Amino acid sequence: MYKPAITFTYRFVLVLMLVMVLAAVLVSPAFAEPLQIPDINLQIGDQAGNNPQNLSTALQLVILLTVLALAPAILVMVTSFIRIIVVLGFIRTSLATQQMPPNQVLIGLALFLTFFVMAPTFQEVNHQALQPYFKGKITQEAAFQKGMQPLREFMFQQTREKDLALFVKMSEMKRPRNFDDIPNYVLIPSFVISELKTAFQIGFVIFVPFLVIDMVVASALMSMGMMMLPPMMISLPFKILLFVLVDGWNLVIQSLILSFK
Repeated sequence: MYKPAITFTYRFVLVLMLVMVLAAVLVSPAFAEPLQIPDINLQIGDQAGNNPQNLSTALQLVILLTVLALAPAILVMVTSFIRIIVVLGFIRTSLATQQMPPNQVLIGLALFLTFFVMAPTFQEVNHQALQPYFKGKITQEAAFQKGMQPLREFMFQQTREKDLALFVKMSEMKRPRNFDDIPNYVLIPSFVISELKTAFQIGFVIFVPFLVIDMVVASALMSMGMMMLPPMMISLPFKILLFVLVDGWNLVIQSLILSFK
């Protein structure tokens, strides 16, 4: 009756003894020699450092790889993506649908809406900077300046003067005479906080009708004495029905796109 348990115990003891024997053999003097690790030498340029051009090329390559790794975040911070994804997040929160739509759907929709809104700006960047650079007509520095100009115009249109003045003051720079005197490191954070403020304003307007539905449902349940029934469970179908009947996605997307005009 207990033979399987006894057999399992014997096997466990044998395996444990085998492991102990192997450990004793491995730590014996015969195996006490240190593990030989091959030398690894990472160099940039020649050993004597007589060719600084190789060093400059390698540093340019490192900088390029770093910029490529940060390119998605940089593009997110200088485009309409911020406002769109925050507003879409407010919609899902106000509906109280947990993870519906999923994050992948919201991010994908925000990306394509960003491409739609930024299409004229990207076309200007391609026409003024990328194509002349690919044809060898302008240098990298000139291509960067010409490519940033359409993006700067877009950010200036969407940035509030109050937010821009905040970062100009905090940077302790001289009072700018025009927009050209404002550097990118001052413009970009000003644009970001302006976009967040606009997105929160739109989110507040979206929240109001759904908040009214929650209050009406909660009051009705309280009046009927159903205090143990979660109001969210009852109000969720009504909020989804309201959002569908008024064609909520069409209205929200239309309002978002028009807000950039």
